[in-house]
Amino acid sequence: MKKSFWDALLYVVVFVLAQLLVSYVVFFIWKMAEGQEAATILKDISQGTMPLTAPMLIVTQAVSSLILLIIFFLMRWCRVSRAYLKSKPIGVLFWAAIAALGTIIPSELFQEYIKLPDNNTDLLVSMMQNRWGYLAICIFAPLVEELIFRGAVLKALLEGMHNHWAAIVLSAALFALVHFNPVQMPHAFCLGLLLGWMYYRTGSVIPGIAVHWVNNTVAYVVTNLFPQSIDTGLSEMWGGDMVRVMLAVAFSLCIFIPAVVQLHLRMRRVGQTT
Repeated sequence: MKKSFWDALLYVVVFVLAQLLVSYVVFFIWKMAEGQEAATILKDISQGTMPLTAPMLIVTQAVSSLILLIIFFLMRWCRVSRAYLKSKPIGVLFWAAIAALGTIIPSELFQEYIKLPDNNTDLLVSMMQNRWGYLAICIFAPLVEELIFRGAVLKALLEGMHNHWAAIVLSAALFALVHFNPVQMPHAFCLGLLLGWMYYRTGSVIPGIAVHWVNNTVAYVVTNLFPQSIDTGLSEMWGGDMVRVMLAVAFSLCIFIPAVVQLHLRMRRVGQTT
């Protein structure tokens, strides 16, 4: 257990440091291009007062994703094969997408009522409203985060821990923590449990990428089609009628629970990672 835990922690640290260092470099180059003096830029970086913008974060996501993929593949911390795709898991991917849809409304309602601190939702929203935001949030993030947190972190924990659920819970907790925004952590943790279970059952990150992609894409679409929903809670969207809210939650559970049952019946382990 000890080695696997430290391996998993190493992967998480590399993930965080890569994003942090790339954000510093992008900020420095961006501000230099705008004509600011290097000393002023370095002062902002050292004091942690970098006014990052959505375009900066999108570039950071793209560059750090590429760097992380290179590092993890070169170090063989995660491996790729086509074994799972060859099994033609169309049913699993379909029900994975349905399960992802079923988590959204209950999660939003939970976040609305627990009132956790919100550190960066405004910046996240501005990324979604940028024309390149979809690539950063819905393509790069699902691919890289699944390869690292399931294909490397969870894989290491599963190899070193006797109880697979303990490994899944620990990986989900690490996944939630790296979001660095308390209001996002409960949903990230619950989603991490689902993603971890799917990886354990299949040995592949592909079902998790499908769930992650659907989750992020729905957020992207809702943000752009219904911008007023950003500052509006579920109860306000339905005119304060809690009966409608509860019906929406019930409907979500009515698609989530059957989806999980179908996944349980259909998922089978084909390869180690894919």
